[in-house]
Amino acid sequence: MANHKSALKRIRRNERAHQHNRLVLTSMRTYLKGARVKLTGKNETEAQEALRMAVSALDQAAGKGVIHPNNAARRKSRLMLAYNRTFAARPAA
Repeated sequence: MANHKSALKRIRRNERAHQHNRLVLTSMRTYLKGARVKLTGKNETEAQEALRMAVSALDQAAGKGVIHPNNAARRKSRLMLAYNRTFAARPAA
């Protein structure tokens, strides 16, 4: 256990930061899962909206330092690839 006031304060600050980071990470994962589910469906507009929300969540997490920017870029790239495979090959109705 810490013996100095500054060390005790640092422990408290780290715990608050940990809780905040978990919140950001969990919501990001929720948006990603929703986007992946929508990308397997038939409705392109719902998939676009879910994709937009997932990309926004990834950018926010990367901007806050919760995930590395390259991690966010890789995930966005894979989502866009999945979207294009699902909807771009279809002829316009």
